Amino acid sequence: MEVTRTLARYVVNSKLADIPADVRREAVRSVVNWLGCAVGSCRHEAVDCALAGLGPFSGPRQASVLGREEKVDILLASLLNGISSHVFDFDDTHLKTIIHPAGPVASALFPLAEYMPVTGAELLHAFILGVEVECRIGNAVYPEHYEVGWHITGTAGVFGSAAACGKLLGLDEQQMTWALGIAGTQSSGFREMFGTHCKSFHPGRAAQNGLSAALLAQKNFTSSNQVIEAKRGFANVMSTKRNYAEITENLGKTFEVSTNSYKPFACGIVIHPSIDGCVQLKKENKLSGAEVEKVHLTVPHLVLELTGKRTPQVGLEGKFSVFHSCAVALLFGAAGEKEYSDAMVRDPKVIAIRDRVECTIDDSLRDDECHVELTLKDGRVLKKYVEHAIGSRERPMSDDDVNAKFHVLVDDILGQEHGERLLKLCWSIESLKDAAELCRQSLPAKAERRRA
Repeated sequence: MEVTRTLARYVVNSKLADIPADVRREAVRSVVNWLGCAVGSCRHEAVDCALAGLGPFSGPRQASVLGREEKVDILLASLLNGISSHVFDFDDTHLKTIIHPAGPVASALFPLAEYMPVTGAELLHAFILGVEVECRIGNAVYPEHYEVGWHITGTAGVFGSAAACGKLLGLDEQQMTWALGIAGTQSSGFREMFGTHCKSFHPGRAAQNGLSAALLAQKNFTSSNQVIEAKRGFANVMSTKRNYAEITENLGKTFEVSTNSYKPFACGIVIHPSIDGCVQLKKENKLSGAEVEKVHLTVPHLVLELTGKRTPQVGLEGKFSVFHSCAVALLFGAAGEKEYSDAMVRDPKVIAIRDRVECTIDDSLRDDECHVELTLKDGRVLKKYVEHAIGSRERPMSDDDVNAKFHVLVDDILGQEHGERLLKLCWSIESLKDAAELCRQSLPAKAERRRA
């Protein structure tokens, strides 16, 4: 079976007119969510460190670091925007694989759109195809690939970035096959890095490496034609099981971006049901949080495997602590970026609740399901069963929810009026004659005036 070539052929031959309107609409929602995350976290220390470390070696000032004044070459911009879009852990999630699809793909497409003429419709089409490629490859190897320790957003994301950028560059079938091969040989990212800057480095490097792969393939840089399915290729080397039908069946008939979801909480997706349950109990019973004597969670095993950090020391570690997340949910009724600051994970009030959280594993539960039980100091016991967490496909965020989240993320960077202008422009991406206008409008006001 020619898995790699079949995928390459599909991407090359796909036409925007073949993409249903509802699929394009969900892709726009994905881009809106991604742009809010990228701009909103542009001042995070991970972005500062990466720019300080690599900025002095940048090539020509070709592309924006979204939300910031700096311009760098398109490859470095892909890396930095990928880091920025993921470091809050607030980005989109393909729930079947836990891939964060937009980061590796959009973070490469937008710098490329600043370098060459690209319409908004062309960029959106390429985005849909990139998400399709990375998620189908992820479907073929999940969960075994993920369970041995690979961070699938990085490992599968690089294929999506290469396919999307290759589409904009007009690669032919052979060049696209090579691009996927060049991307695959750069596939990496370890789950060991969760809670550090390196977690967001994975989608950033996937974006950068995928763009590099497409640019090399455009100049006929060769690779294996079977990077996915070969005996020593991606699926066989990096997973104990694989199902190639997940990649090749129904290409062009079903679209993975249609199953995308958006986070209401700025942390690991598997914690969301527990947070949801705690927030609901707090609101329904008008709790301050201080009256909670004990919190008992019944959750699937992946919760403790991914987010079992009992004593996080920095905010990034807090995003992978179900204990911290439930504590802030009970105290503040929220789990946004402010609840994952370094100061918050060291707050004595948070620690006091955090130490009262216990977990029991029940593998009959789905990943978006849990039971929350609170024992109060007055002896009352409060229970909440979360069948599907808010933000899941069964309880999705509405357009208004996505817009509100965008403003929460962006307004501190750009101001409310500027943020609203950028939001409206992003929703109209399909009609833009120049997709790079979104990058220009993401600039802080001072930088915008200087460039004008």
